[in-house]
Amino acid sequence: QVQLVESGGGLVQAGGSLRLSCAASGGTFIAYAMAWFRQAPGKEREFVAGVSRAGDRTRYADSVKGRFTIYRDNVKNTVDLQMNSLKPEDTAVYYCAADRTQWIVVGRAAYDYWGQGTQVTVSS
Repeated sequence: QVQLVESGGGLVQAGGSLRLSCAASGGTFIAYAMAWFRQAPGKEREFVAGVSRAGDRTRYADSVKGRFTIYRDNVKNTVDLQMNSLKPEDTAVYYCAADRTQWIVVGRAAYDYWGQGTQVTVSS
């Protein structure tokens, strides 16, 4: 059983930056591909970014390419999401997720474990 705890959310002005962090415990971190998803009010949860087990491959939603970067640290058991040039449409609850496969999957049904989420609000 893997526990995931997100932190780093908050309120930021458009054009600003935030860094989210997800700490994992209770499992073998390197056995999981990791991802960040987000869910805005009234919308479905969507894939934002993912990183492979070893951290050598990443994948991004088109809406965040060039602005967001995902990092993982297999010593500290953390996965971070650096978010730059934030836009009001990035406002959502951001979730960390773990998938027990070698692939970076965009469908949320593939993920085995989820954090509780952290709110990101971008004001215009």
